[in-house]
Amino acid sequence: MRKWRQGIFTPTNPDKFIGSKAVYRSGLELKFFRFCDNNDNVKKWGSENVIVPYISPLDHRAHRYYVDNYIEILEGSVLKKYLVEIKPSKQTKPPTTKYRKRRHLLYEQKAYVTNQAKWEAARKYSKKIGCEFIILTEKELISNK
Repeated sequence: MRKWRQGIFTPTNPDKFIGSKAVYRSGLELKFFRFCDNNDNVKKWGSENVIVPYISPLDHRAHRYYVDNYIEILEGSVLKKYLVEIKPSKQTKPPTTKYRKRRHLLYEQKAYVTNQAKWEAARKYSKKIGCEFIILTEKELISNK
C-alpha cells in the first residue's frame, strides 16, 4: 500500500501548462495543481520544469534540483513569477530526536541538510531569473480552500 497520493494530473486548461505532463507526488501537490489549473489569475504553470544546480553538503558534489513548480500569477495588475516547493511543514524544520530510531533520525537529518542546500540554491537562482522562491506547506494549501 502506498503512503503518498501519486499520479499524473491532466489539466482542464492545457494552454496554461508548461511541459508535457504534470506528475504529482502527494495530495498537497495535487491540490496545488488544481489551484493552478482552475485559477484565472494563474497565467502559466509547470511541474518540475525548472532545474537548479546545487552542491550537496553531504558529498560536496554537484547535483540537480528539480523544483516542484513554476508559476506565473497575476497579483492585482502585476504578473509575479514564483518557483514553488511543496513540502509537509514537518520537513521544513530540523528533525527532533523525540521517539526516533537512530537510523530514521539520520535519514531525516540528511534530508533536512540536503533540502536546505537545495532551497538556498533555488533562492539565488530565482533572483537571477526574476522570480521569487517560496515553500508552501499544508498550512498554506489546506487553510486556503
